[in-house]
Amino acid sequence: MSDPKQKTDTLLRLYLTFFKMGMVTFGGGYAMLPILEREVVEKYQWAEKEKVLDYYAVSQGLPGIIAVNVSVFIGYHRRKVPGGVAAALGVVSPCILIITLIAACLQNFQNNPYVRHALAGISVCVCALIASTLMGLWKKSVKDWTGFLIFLVVSALSLFTSLSPILIVVAAAVCGILIQEARRRGAK
Repeated sequence: MSDPKQKTDTLLRLYLTFFKMGMVTFGGGYAMLPILEREVVEKYQWAEKEKVLDYYAVSQGLPGIIAVNVSVFIGYHRRKVPGGVAAALGVVSPCILIITLIAACLQNFQNNPYVRHALAGISVCVCALIASTLMGLWKKSVKDWTGFLIFLVVSALSLFTSLSPILIVVAAAVCGILIQEARRRGAK
């Protein structure tokens, strides 16, 4: 028997879904997470929430744009390479269109007070979406005192040093592995 979810994940549907996300995702990958959950998890049921959060977490550690990385993971999960390509093209197409339009009309808009006010409003919206995402990530990630301790150390290193974020992420991953290994051995 065929999977009923398969009917909803045609390449065109993947492209259009991620196109829609690309159209409304101002502020990058963090602002995308609530929209991802609504579209991918709730509406189309293409992946479970935990899997989307895993894709999101891995995407943060990879080079490139988080939104593109996540779209590739989800598209690939549903339809392999063609799905990954369709989802990635969907999420970047609005950016290409918008940048092309802005570049063509930049001189006319750069001093327009309505445009400046609209962008200020969008900035506030992005802050709220990022705050919502951070609260969701906090609930999923910081589950015990060791997670909270790693959070505090990483926050301090990020805010008060010039260490590379890549080094901080790798160090946090190593700490997480070592802590879990120590717990596993202690449980024996």
